[in-house]
Amino acid sequence: MLIEFYPWIKAFHIISVIAWMAGMFYLPRLYVYHTEQVEQGSATDQMFQTMEVRLIKVIMNPAMISTWVFGILLVSIPGVIDWSMIWPWFKLLSVIGLTAMHGWLGARRKDFVSGENTRTGRTYRMMNEVPTVLMFIIVISVIVRPF
Repeated sequence: MLIEFYPWIKAFHIISVIAWMAGMFYLPRLYVYHTEQVEQGSATDQMFQTMEVRLIKVIMNPAMISTWVFGILLVSIPGVIDWSMIWPWFKLLSVIGLTAMHGWLGARRKDFVSGENTRTGRTYRMMNEVPTVLMFIIVISVIVRPF
């Protein structure tokens, strides 16, 4: 039954991933500027907090959820995934890692709200690379299937 909707499910999965990744690339960069250039309690601090919460709640959370929903729908279509191969497991672990990174970014937003951010701009710059590395693993796993 789901096979009839395969192209639609796949399309919405890809759209969701693009939206999620956009947020995953942008939010750590906002944190860099928030940490390095904004005085706590200032109007600019409030503006950054507004931008960060809207990015996470309006774009990233729905995109992450829809990525998972459409991904689960895709893998539940018989014949789409051969779980005896290694690549789907690499992809799954990488998506779980991306989800954990999403959670870490959400926790850091709460640190800014409470005025308890202890991380440096350098930390956020380094963490900004994690989604990129995971994206490489995911895309290569699915497209190239090297293992």
